Amino acid sequence: MSFDLTALWNLTVAVLGGLGIGIEREWSGHAAGARAHFAGVRTFTLLALASGLAGWLWSAGAQGPALILLAGMGALIVAAYFAASRRDVDGTTEVAAFVVMAAGVLAGSGNNRVAAGIMAVTLLLLVEKSRLHSFVAKLDREEIRAAVRFAVMATVILPLLPEGPYGPFGGIRPRALWALVLLFSGLSFVGFAARRTFGRNRGYAIAGTLGGMISSTGATLTMAELSRKKPEIGRALASGALGANTVLFPRVLFSSLILAPALAQALWPACVVPALIGVALTMRGLRGAHAVERLEREKNPLQFKAAIQMTLFFQLVLFAVWFATSRLGTQGLYGSAVVLGLVEMDALTISMARLTASGTAAEITARAVTIGIISNTIVKLGIAIVVGRGRFRPLAAIGLALMALALGAALVWR
Repeated sequence: MSFDLTALWNLTVAVLGGLGIGIEREWSGHAAGARAHFAGVRTFTLLALASGLAGWLWSAGAQGPALILLAGMGALIVAAYFAASRRDVDGTTEVAAFVVMAAGVLAGSGNNRVAAGIMAVTLLLLVEKSRLHSFVAKLDREEIRAAVRFAVMATVILPLLPEGPYGPFGGIRPRALWALVLLFSGLSFVGFAARRTFGRNRGYAIAGTLGGMISSTGATLTMAELSRKKPEIGRALASGALGANTVLFPRVLFSSLILAPALAQALWPACVVPALIGVALTMRGLRGAHAVERLEREKNPLQFKAAIQMTLFFQLVLFAVWFATSRLGTQGLYGSAVVLGLVEMDALTISMARLTASGTAAEITARAVTIGIISNTIVKLGIAIVVGRGRFRPLAAIGLALMALALGAALVWR
């Protein structure tokens, strides 16, 4: 049962983690005053040290002494909570102490990376208490129900679906298809929550950019319609529309990376220049501070009926792309990309990722996605010109045209 430099380093990791959490508890006032809990910086540091020693003893074969040490510390924490609960039922400090114990044991037994990660996450949760409570306070019943439904869709429905494939035209793969629905529904819900939480009263440029995480076409249309009512803030509205279109590039690249990394690798060079153009033009609109009026409330993207419709639509798209590719080859693939780009970029990304995973060259599918983004950008360019008014019309139109030209140049130079 030797104690070497490795064991010393493991104990150091445990002690540093306990020290950090103890400092936070002391700084936040939970270790002093009339409603003080049992542990501050010294107690948490010693608790981590003792837990690290228990982990070292366990790994060295002395399980008995390790268990006695851990049981004693656990009893101390429980007794401290019962004493503190007479005046304050908050058990955050005591739960943090148990986490420090578990992480200390992991560090002492050699799993110092896992222990350091646990300590860091715990410290983050403690430090960001006010922001977390503020975030929860902004949630409404609809958002909570949506999160629960998403959990059911992911943990209950997904495992029950069969693998497949079933049927002709490439077959139906229920589980894979539902996983795709979860991926894009999750991305849309993140955008939904971000806009509801951070997009209010932060300026049209930010509101539009966050709206693009849900639907870049919908955000562009919203900004164009607002320019009819408020033509004097056309510059800010144009920046919001361009921000929404800029978000499309990281969204498509992230989805491609998850579904088919080869597609993302072949696609990213075409996205760099138009994305930089979008970022530069969006940043210009941040200089104008205009309070955001209450935008139309988005429908939550996680409704069960909408998810079913999305599944059916994705499957029809996969059938159509398979048919066009098998009958018309590459030209049929590119034609499908033009049509899908007019309607739904997520469906295009899915279909191209599936083709890439099944053996189609990533250069071909990346070109198809680029064509689809051009088609989608032209649609929004038309919206800016036809619906927009005031300064919004030329600013948004020029920005979208530059992004489309950059994408076209990337196609020519590939």
